[in-house]
Amino acid sequence: MTETQSNTPPHDDEPLVPTADDTGRTVDEVRVAVADFPRQFARTHRFGLGVPRHFTVSPDGRRVLFVRSTGGDDPLGRLWLYENGAERLLVDPAALPRQGGDLPAAERTRRERARESGSGVVSYTTDAAVRIAVLSLGGELWTVGTDGGAPCRVLTAGPVVDPRPSPDGSLIAYVTGGALHVVGVDGSDDRALAVPETSEVTHGLSDHASAESMGRSRGYWWSPDGTDLLVARVDNSPVQRWYIADPAEPGKPPTEVAYPLAGTANAVVSLHLVPVSGGVSRAVRLPGSAPRELHPAGEWTDMTFEYVPVAGWDGLGPFAQVQTRDQRTVQLLAIDRRTGATRVLDQWHDPAWVELVPGAPIRMPSGDMARTFIAEDELTGLRVGGVSSPPGVNVREVVDAAGEQLHFLANEDPTEVHVWRYDPVDGFTRISRGPGVHHAHIGGDTVVLDSWTPSGRTVSVTSGGVEVGRIAVLAAKPLVTPRPMFLRLGERELRSQLYLPSWYERGSGRLPVLLNPYAGAGFQLVVRAKAWWTCVSQWFAEQGFAVLVTDGRGTPGRGRAWEKAIRGDRLTPALQDQMDALHAAAERFPDLDLGSVAIRGWSYGGYLAAGAVLRHPEVFHAAVAGGAPTDRRLYDTHWEERFLGHPEVFPDAYRRSSLVPDAHRLSRPLLLVHGVADDNVHIAHTLRLSAALVAAGRPHAVLPLSGATHLVTGTDQASGLLVSEAEFLKRSLGHPG
Repeated sequence: MTETQSNTPPHDDEPLVPTADDTGRTVDEVRVAVADFPRQFARTHRFGLGVPRHFTVSPDGRRVLFVRSTGGDDPLGRLWLYENGAERLLVDPAALPRQGGDLPAAERTRRERARESGSGVVSYTTDAAVRIAVLSLGGELWTVGTDGGAPCRVLTAGPVVDPRPSPDGSLIAYVTGGALHVVGVDGSDDRALAVPETSEVTHGLSDHASAESMGRSRGYWWSPDGTDLLVARVDNSPVQRWYIADPAEPGKPPTEVAYPLAGTANAVVSLHLVPVSGGVSRAVRLPGSAPRELHPAGEWTDMTFEYVPVAGWDGLGPFAQVQTRDQRTVQLLAIDRRTGATRVLDQWHDPAWVELVPGAPIRMPSGDMARTFIAEDELTGLRVGGVSSPPGVNVREVVDAAGEQLHFLANEDPTEVHVWRYDPVDGFTRISRGPGVHHAHIGGDTVVLDSWTPSGRTVSVTSGGVEVGRIAVLAAKPLVTPRPMFLRLGERELRSQLYLPSWYERGSGRLPVLLNPYAGAGFQLVVRAKAWWTCVSQWFAEQGFAVLVTDGRGTPGRGRAWEKAIRGDRLTPALQDQMDALHAAAERFPDLDLGSVAIRGWSYGGYLAAGAVLRHPEVFHAAVAGGAPTDRRLYDTHWEERFLGHPEVFPDAYRRSSLVPDAHRLSRPLLLVHGVADDNVHIAHTLRLSAALVAAGRPHAVLPLSGATHLVTGTDQASGLLVSEAEFLKRSLGHPG
């Protein structure tokens, strides 16, 4: 193993960045900045505007495409090219004729699953050589060459969703009205390749569970020679329906959403090999169920392969990954492109659930398999052929394989994620430098490092391991400077951050405490990087709180046992970790007032916040719960059954993990917030808890956000919500602010 830099983190209690006083601002200037922060936070889309993203590197490493707006206040995405050390604008939607009308419903759904809040160019795809890019603007199909030509519109049979060019760039596939079409790059010969038999069927799109819970947003894949497409057919007819309406818009009809609740039927997903020439398609013969003799036993066993988390083509042919309904067996399948027959390349089993690692497994051109495994230390390792990654390295994602070289993301300390490389000569080498959360995009000898660092976001371009340039990050500078102290708290060494007001002197008085967690599966807040959530935590600190953020059991980065400690009970272990961190922090920092403790959060963090005041009012004295999944039966199959199993088999697990049965226990101030148009965590979660609270005679407050989804993007709503939360918490704790 070769490391480019020591992985020793900064000392505990050491602020990661300079204090607010180091900016040279006066006290009054700091107060103005704090007052203006909520508006800036909302206007900049959580400081995401002006940040380059969606990178594509050409195979020869000479061209890098990316999406970025022109600044921190500009929501309009544009397509850019980085080449020979310089940036060049390829597509500016503002300079093109007005594009289309309303977005197609399928495109709106795709963006919601991706939590996409921008406009203009939000995504694009390219041919294999990255000589042509295609994109959808307002449902219209546009193309642009990377050689300097002007963007061209391509007429299509209908509004376009997810357009993708053939590897040679001569054809473009797209979805419209649930049908998969192909058209010449010059607009010629538009024809349907796969047409839905009913309105419940789509070809070339993902289903809800795959997109929301498995990370598969795509529904079709080109063969390398451009003669066939591997296509997902989705039949939503078995799936239960949500009907989402906005009471503030009574003239607007409700939106129908196929949403598979835990314990109910999933969409039926099948794969088909569709020839571009228009010949007869071949159904892929996916296995119906896992072998009983290999499948781990359990109280609930469903060996049916209902899920298709991964599909695609590589140099060895088409492939797919399937997972059983109970998620305890996963198989990687090679597909015969001539017949649709499949054979098992590899399989994994786990008595709890098989964790899906993005990008893994992957077939190397030699035919060797790069696959993950659980090491003796319970971390996820990577094995390429017969060579394994070093002990203590926890693999998070496989990024790319080119030749016999492979890049992946991994952590040694859970607060950092680094880019690693494997090749047969040098073995495993860490290539990203410095603390932070790093990602990579690869082409030829070029590596684009997209890094969240303690001082902010950077994007560097390296060739042969040497930095040759940078892509500009044009995001707005936050008006609030995060000042986290990194802590390891309690016997479980809970990774935590403590934020104190910039104006506060230790020992000068006691501070009310605000816990600000997410603490759920799949996402971390306690990382050595400056991010929007660190700015929000500091902003709440400037209101006069000591803000504590903790990643407890169930969060990624600390191994299999840590992540699966919440199996069967999604609330108790996670809530215990928050309380343990709180008390351990108060022992080290006596200024924290344990008689005045609040908690806030969104999504799982909101669930945790509401659960805190319901289950432990002796510890928590007020809460704000936003977008909280209060009834675990109302969340989707793949996500919820992973942790709790089937609700008919494990009703007690769902009962103890849900909040509605605890409504009668509320004795502390509670503000419930929810987006009325949320199709991920439906507002029914909040309304059912509120109804139970009313029935039990428990006063509380409800703040519905008209038109908002699970991601609150409206400037007025997002800024006003922060202010409303702070005022509610200060009022509830008797804190003057």
